[in-house]
Order: sequence, then structure tokens, then C-alpha cells
Amino acid sequence: MRPAASREARIPRKSSRPVPDVLAAVDLGSNSFHMVVARYSHGQLVIIDRLREMVRLASGVEANGEFDRAAAARAIACLERFGQRLRAMRAGTVRAVGTSALRVAHRKEPFLARAREALGHPIEIISGREEARLIYAGVATTLPREPHRRLIVDIGGGSTELIIGRGLIPIELESVRVGCVVISERYFGEGKISAKRMAAARVA
Repeated sequence: MRPAASREARIPRKSSRPVPDVLAAVDLGSNSFHMVVARYSHGQLVIIDRLREMVRLASGVEANGEFDRAAAARAIACLERFGQRLRAMRAGTVRAVGTSALRVAHRKEPFLARAREALGHPIEIISGREEARLIYAGVATTLPREPHRRLIVDIGGGSTELIIGRGLIPIELESVRVGCVVISERYFGEGKISAKRMAAARVA
């Protein structure tokens, strides 16, 4: 589960280029899709709009490497709603990323073409390590600046990211293909739970 984000977050400046007044991020997760729109003001990002929808895009991917038709339809409908909010934003102010389900799915290009059209902005499929880096960056900016190392764990629908870092700097990044949708489909098909299935899931 992703930690609740603060309404304000400090962002480190690494470039002299001006930061756009309004920025947006879209996370095409394996379980849910998230959209955040924020205004950059006085060195901080202030969230002005946020949407989240349960999509379960990873449904079916574990079994045959392809998206379930119903899940794909939910995803496109969700991105169309996000697109209505983001349509007026210019290129370069929106970053949309796909994570575990899109990394492992077969024949994903037809879906991606529809997804990009629905959203109205490019969609980038990122690696597990890049996903971990972004998770750490998002969490670290909302936490107090402390000198000791910290461990951040993000359990998603298709993968789990583990990051050790200090301050705003990630030191170790790891991503493993263990997530709530993947595990539920692999070991608890049709919603059936038993002691034997629980034991198998624990040692997976």
C-alpha cells in the first residue's frame, strides 16, 4: 500500500530550468490507477487535484500474459476520465508511467496505443528499479530530514518495491514480482482461501 501523501511536498532543484506552474503525474499501477495534479509554488508542490480508481489491470496477466478484456476496458475508461482533466496541459508537464502489469504483459502495444489516445499524453513503461526510485522520492519528501537510514516498502498489485535510503537519497533499490493481485490470482483463485493455499503463498 502506498503511504498517504502530504498536501505539500518539497522537491529538490537539480536544474536551473524553470519549473512549470502546474504539473501532473499518472501512475498506471497493476491494481489501481492514480492521477495527481499539483501547483509548484515557492519550492513546494501543492496538490490541487487527485483521482484514484481501482482497475486491477494485472487480472489475467499472471495466467496467460495477457490483459483480461474487462480489466483493459476499465483501464481505458479510467484514462479517458483522467484525460478530460489533463487534456489542456501542455506536453512536458505530465508524466504517465506504467508499472509491473505493463512490464510483463505480452502484446501490449495495441492496449498502449488506446491508452495513450485516451489519456492524451505519452505513457512510459518504467523498470522496477525506476519505480522504486520514484516511490522513495515521493515518500522521502514528506518525511522529516533525519540522518539515519530508513527502509521503505511499497506493496503494489503486481510487484513490491524495497528501498533503503538516507534523507532524499536512495542507497539500495529492489523490485520483486510479488503483489496483491498476482498473489491472489496465483494462490487464491475464485476467492477460495484454505490453510494449504495460505501455506503455499507464504513460501512463494
